[in-house]
Amino acid sequence: MTSLKMNLTLAADAAVDLHMHTTYSDGLWPAQQLIDYLVAEKYDLVAVTDHDRVDKVSEIQTQAAEKQLAILSGVEMSTEWNGLMGDLLCYGFDPGREEIASIAAEIVRLRIENTYEIYDNLLRKGYEFPHLEEIFADRDGKLTYAYQNAILLQKHGYAADPASAMRIVAKAGYRHIRVDMDKTVDAVHRSGGVGLIAHPGRGERNFTFYHPELLDRLRRDVPIDGIEVYHPSHSQENIVAYQEYVNKHDLLMSTGSDSHCLPNRMPMKYRAEMSRRLLERVGVTIK
Repeated sequence: MTSLKMNLTLAADAAVDLHMHTTYSDGLWPAQQLIDYLVAEKYDLVAVTDHDRVDKVSEIQTQAAEKQLAILSGVEMSTEWNGLMGDLLCYGFDPGREEIASIAAEIVRLRIENTYEIYDNLLRKGYEFPHLEEIFADRDGKLTYAYQNAILLQKHGYAADPASAMRIVAKAGYRHIRVDMDKTVDAVHRSGGVGLIAHPGRGERNFTFYHPELLDRLRRDVPIDGIEVYHPSHSQENIVAYQEYVNKHDLLMSTGSDSHCLPNRMPMKYRAEMSRRLLERVGVTIK
């Protein structure tokens, strides 16, 4: 199940979720725990879309196959267009292809480099983190994301809440690590997959609100294949507008929970028929 064509047949009401994360990126559960949960809850098809972790796709698919759970190859790539952030959900690609794997690996390398740059700067400022390995035992005591420095600050009593902790992290050298969206879409296409804008209606904090007019401008520069229409942050008004947009422009539509396995961000069951065109594009037949 590592190629574009999955050769899978699903009922129209089969349970799917095409956007979720594990501890390989910023999720709370390890991949096996998530898989066990999805099997127990009787999901029929999912996509695990850890941020920029193309290197873990085949491993997760193999783990899931042992439990008879179908997992579509997926990743959420950290990209930007014209200086605007725009996470890109990629599906159906061959994770062994150098085109997409090399881009993802470079993002991960730069992110880890910045994470430890922040950590070292905090140490130089006099902060001490004796419980690092204990706090991140489920990640082998290693730092891979800048926000983990904020967790360390909170857990060691240097910050009262996430916002104040992240302000300290920002002053210690935090940088957004993103790659060109057009280059990434090209790599996904050459790897046999498709690329969709993740949570275009999210809009809060550092997220870009991709309203229809902005999507028009984006599509003149970048050949995206579609957008994530159903996302927990989208209002009903957003959903209706995006449904109309994908229908008007013959784009693919995805449905995802963006689960991080937190109490308020768990996987969600969507009917397979809601993402019929996307699933059929990657080789899944919907009865």
